[in-house]
Amino acid sequence: MPGEPRPLEIHLRVNSKRSNANMVHPVAVETVYPVQPQRQEVKHYRKWFPWLIPLFVVANIVLFVITMYVNNCPHNSVSCIATFLGRFSFQPFKENPLLGPSSLTLQKVGALDVGRVVHRHQGWRLISCMWLHGGVFHLLANMLGILVIGIRLEQEFGFVLIGLLFVISGFGGSLLSALFIQSNISVGASGALFGLLGGMLSELITNWTIYENKLAALLTLVIIIVINLAVGILPHVDNFAHIGGFLTGFLLGFVFLIRPQFGWVNQRYAPLNYSPERAKPKFKKYQCILWVLSLVILIVGLSVGLVALLRGVDANDHCSWCHYLSCVPTSKWSCHTEPSYCVSNQLGNQLNVTCSSNGKSSTYFMQDPTSSQIQQLCTQLCS
Repeated sequence: MPGEPRPLEIHLRVNSKRSNANMVHPVAVETVYPVQPQRQEVKHYRKWFPWLIPLFVVANIVLFVITMYVNNCPHNSVSCIATFLGRFSFQPFKENPLLGPSSLTLQKVGALDVGRVVHRHQGWRLISCMWLHGGVFHLLANMLGILVIGIRLEQEFGFVLIGLLFVISGFGGSLLSALFIQSNISVGASGALFGLLGGMLSELITNWTIYENKLAALLTLVIIIVINLAVGILPHVDNFAHIGGFLTGFLLGFVFLIRPQFGWVNQRYAPLNYSPERAKPKFKKYQCILWVLSLVILIVGLSVGLVALLRGVDANDHCSWCHYLSCVPTSKWSCHTEPSYCVSNQLGNQLNVTCSSNGKSSTYFMQDPTSSQIQQLCTQLCS
């Protein structure tokens, strides 16, 4: 049968000397097959159970539910979507096409608002904004990407390194976004997600010698990154958060995700006292150089960027073309995303709202409207 051990072959040996009784003695001889040299790759990489990345996803979902609870669309807005959800219903599509809360609610619960970071010393918004999302579609897209990429990385490198990679990349994305987009609020874990992509790319580069099919893996990863960054040139997408998160994660990958390199061992010619368990890993010279350079660039870049932000620097003043990295205007859409400003007057139950940008005016009959309701009417009037 295939796979079963070969039986012993029986050879008959005849004694040539005649004695009192000629006898034939069977002698069992085990067939000896030549031993082929074997090559064994010695690796000692443990697999981790992924729990932190799923926990991050659950935290984002819980915070989105809390945001919708705070939003309370039926109480604070004129009209809502999916009213059967009660206070968890969504803002109108014209105000938020992502099925989510109002911008005022996001600002209240921790969205990135450069004015508040600089003038009210609310630097915590650089971290809090990465746990908030603008709507259901926004949340699902980010969480799916984080699960697919993050779980694989956490299995390979553990929760400590990948958790730090996730949070620091999100901070880097928020920082670059705040330097270039200062007139609008920003939310989302996209910076952290792109940081995971950047970390995967640098991990492949720094551990190049231990991978098979490395060119195919590199090409696939680069195509995925380029496509996702290209989507960022659409309006209402914060591509600076994507770029900042990717660059931060790319540099962190050389620092956090470096692997020691093991050699191939030919067992046939190995010394008698050789033990694979005692093989000493070694780092390549290029790995050490990339580690030092990346760490220096990362520390200097984040420090300079944070100081510039807190001093109120607008990076667009020093780079006249950089705004095209986040949005490219075409005949189909405009990149003008200035917030809507309106002038409102209340006379009894009559509310008059005038949009400052286009001069449109409209009258509504409302008794004691809230600021959220007025902002919603303003957004609809100015769009």
